[in-house]
Amino acid sequence: MQELVRQRGVLQRTERMVDKMEQDLKTSQRHINSIKSMFGGFVNYFKSKPADAAPPPNGVVDPQPNPRLKEALATSKEQEENYQASHPNLRRLQSSDAIGGTHSAVGADAYPKNQYLREYHQKIDSNLDEMSKGLRRLKDIALGMQTEIDEQDELLGRLTTKVENLDINIKSTDKKVRQL
Repeated sequence: MQELVRQRGVLQRTERMVDKMEQDLKTSQRHINSIKSMFGGFVNYFKSKPADAAPPPNGVVDPQPNPRLKEALATSKEQEENYQASHPNLRRLQSSDAIGGTHSAVGADAYPKNQYLREYHQKIDSNLDEMSKGLRRLKDIALGMQTEIDEQDELLGRLTTKVENLDINIKSTDKKVRQL
């Protein structure tokens, strides 16, 4: 998930750079036109200059993942902490935990009357509850990642179109410069 957030930042910076290159290319084309003719120079002199896009503060913008991915990440961290706190191999066993101290949502009458069998069923139910929480967590993460990937796919599509148009414009400008 963190890699997807990093990639989003890279794509957003790349898109801003391509937009800046497009703006610089337009300025270059205006200068080429002014060189080509004296009249073009006068026209370009009186033409308003394009507004520069405000640079981000300190030149760095923190990429923001989509809300679904943010939520999945927060929930995942919370569930991971709860898991770490309750996992028997990751904490010290207390005396109540060592002997049937696990709790489950199933009522006591649903278990067999045999004490050992009842403890075994409770332990299985507890483990199934933990597995359910883990699977729910994985599902949320997967759905958040899918949404982020879909959004980045759209961003890549826009970026591809902009780069193709920029390439065509650069070739055109290069041709004009060679004709001078």
